[in-house]
Amino acid sequence: MIFTNKKILMTGGNSGIGEALAEALQAKGNQLLITGRKPESLKSTLDRNPEMHGYSLDVTDQKSLNALIESVLNDHPDLDAVILNAGIMEDEDYTADPVSLDSARRTITTNLSAVIDLAAAFLPHLQSRPEAALVTVSSGLAFVPKASHPVYSATKAAIHSLSQSWRYQLRNTHVRVHELAPPMVATELTPGQSEREMAMPLAAFTEEVVEIMSGETVPDEILVQRVHFQRFAEAEGRYEQAFDAVNS
Repeated sequence: MIFTNKKILMTGGNSGIGEALAEALQAKGNQLLITGRKPESLKSTLDRNPEMHGYSLDVTDQKSLNALIESVLNDHPDLDAVILNAGIMEDEDYTADPVSLDSARRTITTNLSAVIDLAAAFLPHLQSRPEAALVTVSSGLAFVPKASHPVYSATKAAIHSLSQSWRYQLRNTHVRVHELAPPMVATELTPGQSEREMAMPLAAFTEEVVEIMSGETVPDEILVQRVHFQRFAEAEGRYEQAFDAVNS
């Protein structure tokens, strides 16, 4: 499926990568439905983009998830694609005594469990469309983990694995499964990340991604050039070098 003139649901579309991609995809003639956990930032995004539809969503709350699924399926029977972008990234310290698992539980619920719930809910509908797409969002850290964020990295590795399995299961349907794996991008996913020199500028990332998504053939893995260093590190025999670079 080419991502032009389609109706697309983007979770976490009220900030960071999600907001930038939603606005850029809308400029390609797509109609965007976005979700956001924080009402104030969701309203701000919708005020700037009145053509978008917005839904409040806390992916850690099953009632909120169920309400979103019901509303979207009832209100938008012509939905063509779902981009599962919402996620969090928090530090964890396994040298502490005791080790707190609060962050790990939040991360698993947000980055993995909710993705599975939403995919399971929307895939039957997407299979009824003449052409459709499910887009997962993993990370360069799915391939070379950051030791200070072990559960985040693990959930993104799980998203990569799930994407491969879903793609195979759906190979004889109209639904294409794509995986977007960003490098570090200049957003506030983690405090101060937007100011780090090694972070890819958000505008450059967005432009490269949308160019790929609106091309004649969209690849299974949507990869900007910057993330190749991590994605292909093991295959190219550079894993130790890449791990040291990510964790230095």
